[in-house]
Amino acid sequence: MTLGDVRVARRVLLAGGLAATAVTVAGVPAVARPRVLAPSISSTAEWDARDAAGSIEVLDSKPDKIIVHHTATSNAVETSQAHAFELCRQVQTFHMDSNGWVDTGQNFTNSRGGYLMEGRHESLAALRGGSQHVKGAHAGEQNSVALGIENEGTYTEAEVPSALWDSLVELCSYMVSQYGIEAGAIYGHRDHMATACPGDVLYARLPELREAVAARAGVSVVQPVSWPLVRPGEAGARVSALQWLLRAAGFAVPVDGAFGAGTQRAAGEVVRRRGAVGPSCSASRVAEPGLFGGLAWELVTPVLARGASGDAVRAAQVLLGRRGVSVAVDGVFGAGMLAAVREFQGVRGVAVSGVVDGVLWRSLLG
Repeated sequence: MTLGDVRVARRVLLAGGLAATAVTVAGVPAVARPRVLAPSISSTAEWDARDAAGSIEVLDSKPDKIIVHHTATSNAVETSQAHAFELCRQVQTFHMDSNGWVDTGQNFTNSRGGYLMEGRHESLAALRGGSQHVKGAHAGEQNSVALGIENEGTYTEAEVPSALWDSLVELCSYMVSQYGIEAGAIYGHRDHMATACPGDVLYARLPELREAVAARAGVSVVQPVSWPLVRPGEAGARVSALQWLLRAAGFAVPVDGAFGAGTQRAAGEVVRRRGAVGPSCSASRVAEPGLFGGLAWELVTPVLARGASGDAVRAAQVLLGRRGVSVAVDGVFGAGMLAAVREFQGVRGVAVSGVVDGVLWRSLLG
């Protein structure tokens, strides 16, 4: 770290008005990750939650990511705290009585009026302590390592209210500070499961959210490259690549570039096998048939290197062509394919390995 770096860090710190612990780097006084003050969060007792129907699992480990959801409920005009508390009771009732969960699925809830509330019992105490994590029921296998935040409303087309946005930034900044979570490890539900949640509008603002949290918490941010969501009606090279990948996985689907019924059925089977779909985490029953995304991609995207052949190679070749890299779609990972992969890696600024791995698949598909 240079003296200039230290000065920049100090300016960022002072601009945010945050407390920090002083450290020394190479004999030069610097600042560590600043401590973000806790926002106002109402406990389960304050919004009159029901008792949990079973034991709450408190893990002696820190979460390493934050997953953002929307409740997929109406975009209410009412923004009072009383309304926010009623929302929490409705969500808990749905999760316990319809989904059969022991309690509210998410750790925290954020209302359109900007009121923050504890979701699952004991989540607030764990967050304040900074060393434990309450396992939720909001994102499948990620529950043991991810904090879940439900944001009131449906953001497929509607804009995010400023009050909700500001409180979301506050809460995420506090989480990042308390647990040492990377600012880039703020994800949407769809990044892990086959769902449209948290809606296209809110999801599109996640890069902005990560930047805002990084600025508030006085840390840097690396924006992640996530798996895409494929929906009914989509057509083009990305769908063709998915079809080649499904064929490589043993499914008899056409390669016509259209995400039609047959392709949807095969993709849905992959989603089920990967466990990338589950009961709704929202406060209303929202049917989401035919979607493919999240970690289900991991089952159909093998690591490819020179000498590989077959339909998965064709999928990569189609995607390279989509990205403007000229390569024959012949299913052979030969010299031409190797050159194409290296060219794309160079353009993307990643290690030029000549191997198509998970990182490169996400870049090609995204």
